[in-house]
Amino acid sequence: MQKIFTSPIRGHQQRGFTLIEVLITVIILAIGLLGLAGLQFSGLRFTHSAYQRSQATILTNDILDRMRVNRRIAENGAYDIALGAAPAAANCTGLGIDCNPANMARADLSEWKNAIATMLPAGDGSVRRNGSAFVVTIQWNDTRGVGAPIELTVESVL
Repeated sequence: MQKIFTSPIRGHQQRGFTLIEVLITVIILAIGLLGLAGLQFSGLRFTHSAYQRSQATILTNDILDRMRVNRRIAENGAYDIALGAAPAAANCTGLGIDCNPANMARADLSEWKNAIATMLPAGDGSVRRNGSAFVVTIQWNDTRGVGAPIELTVESVL
């Protein structure tokens, strides 16, 4: 004959989760969701920062290409401009406008500075000669009001 072992306490069978088990599960789930939200926020912030760096690179290449088209005037210093300086107003679009190379340089700088200010928060740019090379610097605020501005500097020979 076989003996069957039974629990000494009859009538107390486990029928579901206790309140403590449910509470622990909810806490673990909440911590996981908060971590996921933090990762999503960081990813969004870094994606936006990469977008701004791409825009700065495109704008740097833009002014260098404009200077290559108007090389003689660029080598004479017509494209040199400091951070914070406003370019002289010039317009080279429309019918009947006399747009000589010097006016083209002023119009290029005006359009370039306007594009920087439009595309990048607190954006500004400078162009300076360094011997036969030109140094283009674009500066903007990527920290949303906290910390120092970010700078992208490119040196190129026309």
